[in-house]
Amino acid sequence: MKTTWLAIDVGGANLKAAHSDGSARSSPYPVWKQPERLAGAIAELASSFPPFDRVAATMTAELCDCFETKREGVLRVVAALSEALPGRPVAFWGTDGRFHDEASIRGRPLVAAASNWLALATVAARSVGDARGLLIDVGTTTTDLIPLVGGRVAARGRTDLDRLQNAELVYAGVARTPVCSLAVALPFRGEPTGLAAEFFATTRDVYITLGDLPPDADDRSTADGRPATLERARERLARMVCADRESCTPDEVEALARAADEALSERLVAAAGRACAATIGRPEVAVVSGSGEFLARRVAEAVVAPGGSIRPLGGLWGAGGSVAACAHALIELVTGRGPGHGVEA
Repeated sequence: MKTTWLAIDVGGANLKAAHSDGSARSSPYPVWKQPERLAGAIAELASSFPPFDRVAATMTAELCDCFETKREGVLRVVAALSEALPGRPVAFWGTDGRFHDEASIRGRPLVAAASNWLALATVAARSVGDARGLLIDVGTTTTDLIPLVGGRVAARGRTDLDRLQNAELVYAGVARTPVCSLAVALPFRGEPTGLAAEFFATTRDVYITLGDLPPDADDRSTADGRPATLERARERLARMVCADRESCTPDEVEALARAADEALSERLVAAAGRACAATIGRPEVAVVSGSGEFLARRVAEAVVAPGGSIRPLGGLWGAGGSVAACAHALIELVTGRGPGHGVEA
């Protein structure tokens, strides 16, 4: 009988999973708020999939500041997976590009820290082949910009710190990033206007306002705890320039949102150029994915060489598969459809 797999990507703000039947989905879970309930959240997400025999896992949640160190964070995630999915062996993906069993990761926890990007990049590199490629994965919180060449990952960094220094990781995304971190000032009513250094609004408000992300009246995981609706998003953005709904118009707020989007886009384009200049030169093809695939595509249009191509994973794996791209990549790898399969002790 064929072995069935569930792959889980344990992030600090979201849990993402993919099944070997092709289904994938994600679920918001702020690990730093309730680390003690992580096992229950994993079990709940896993229960929404068909039955499975084994588990592949990767993570970034170890960086959450509820943990004293990343080492502790990895071990807590390992324990949560073991508690949530008893009786199912877990294969942990490492920054060495291999899978490891639980005992091995307990002995060398940092091998599993922030390893999810490498799973996706490994699969993307295979799809690019001999071309000079760039993986652009834009999530809710961070963006990965990974050079690819000759069917392999050409990243210079492996840890988050190394990747930040090499512009292969940008700590900004399309939902959770505070708008005040995008720029010191943005144009408003035709004038450069300083932004309030306050947690008034996030990039999710920007992209709800611009129509790139859907509103959700039931979701209150926003800067002010009010619903993630268009009206509330505009109100949160207005406060970034110390205004409110009585002192500015929706059109003025939309213009501010466009300026914020441009600031983030320019930052990502510059980082992509820096990451590629040191490794592959100008990419011929870009693989784009993530909850911000729409932004990844725009970045790709700016950096890919003339005549090059852009390959959206949403078209290949579906919207859910693109959002949970790292988990979907684990399925490709652990089932032997990609390099790095097999579990090492």
